[in-house]
Amino acid sequence: MTKAAIDGLRAEQARALELMDSLTADEWSASSGCDGWRVQDVVQHMAATFHGIAEPATIERGESHDVEENAEVPVQARRDWTSDQVVAEYREWSDKGIAALAAMQEPPMAEMVVPIGNLGSHPLHILGNAIAFDHYCHLRHDIGAAVQRAADLPRDAAVLDATVEWMLGGLPQMCADALSNCTLGVNLSFTDLGKTAALQPGADGEPWQVSDGASDGVPTASGSAHDFVSWATKRADWRDTWTLSGDGADAAAATLDAFNVI
Repeated sequence: MTKAAIDGLRAEQARALELMDSLTADEWSASSGCDGWRVQDVVQHMAATFHGIAEPATIERGESHDVEENAEVPVQARRDWTSDQVVAEYREWSDKGIAALAAMQEPPMAEMVVPIGNLGSHPLHILGNAIAFDHYCHLRHDIGAAVQRAADLPRDAAVLDATVEWMLGGLPQMCADALSNCTLGVNLSFTDLGKTAALQPGADGEPWQVSDGASDGVPTASGSAHDFVSWATKRADWRDTWTLSGDGADAAAATLDAFNVI
């Protein structure tokens, strides 16, 4: 189970609300790190995500296989809202959304595997991790691109741990096509979490696999989980913040270049 992610998400909700209450008109309208989205649009997306989890029938929704394309639908539908309306939407639906995610931690719902477009298929209990990841990334890396106070928010180890769990769990499915052209696995050493995971090709053409701990005979990439959130989502290049060492580094570099977590 991933119940710890719910506690982390509640902490992120509190940070988000405190940040929203501090934003000026210019900051609300500033361009974020998400291409084409203002800071206000990023917050609207965060609110819409909770709304869609709690009561999907009451919000505009995209119907494509691409979750990013679908995310544009409610954002564009509310683009003329005021920032006060956006904050009110977040306040209402973040509470309801977290309650719904908390309920997904309990059996039998927790282990029910559901398809989520191009994110792959996942057990419902890990959706709390997915939204913790969404918040961590959007607050610090996207709103943070325009508002330094957001970039400087605490790098909460509990939230980062939940975030990395989602990213590693989803990576083999989200990046399957790109990884199919790669030949060598890589150890990922998260220096701020004190943990290492190994990503390796599956046997006989099976999907790539992620396991706890380092694997012998493959290079190791090292850096912070905070920076991993940025580069593994294609917001930055891993070479700027992480180091790669060991035999076969060139082949492992191609593996790292294949990461594109959504």
